[in-house]
Amino acid sequence: MQPTLYQSDFYRWARQQADLLREGRFDTLDAEHLIEELEAMGSRERRELANRLKVLLTHLLKWQFQPDRRGASRARTIRVQRMDLSDLLNDEPGLAPEIPRAFDKAYSKARLLAANETGMEEATFPKQSPYSIEQTMADDYLPEGD
Repeated sequence: MQPTLYQSDFYRWARQQADLLREGRFDTLDAEHLIEELEAMGSRERRELANRLKVLLTHLLKWQFQPDRRGASRARTIRVQRMDLSDLLNDEPGLAPEIPRAFDKAYSKARLLAANETGMEEATFPKQSPYSIEQTMADDYLPEGD
């Protein structure tokens, strides 16, 4: 059995589907795979949101629990992560309702990453995020050390 264009050359398949849509040739679309790809796009965007939050939360934890390592570089890293998160939400405003669920998942992973990257025990970091969503995303918020 020969592989379909979708299986053998995704880029060409996608361009073909776009052309068919532009031309209004809906009867010849590969609807099954188009639906799969659209659903996958939404999943990728949700994963990107969770990943951005995870990285930001990891750096906030490192800022708070490694006060001797604070510096301009770490502060800039936090700012860049916030900017990237803001860009994502500006580009994809439909992701905003996903933030609370993504935040909780991201914090669990951030806690593990912070322990790994600092060499500290996982128990050093609170099980629940010590930061609200608003604090995490606020341009000027940096947590105090414990």
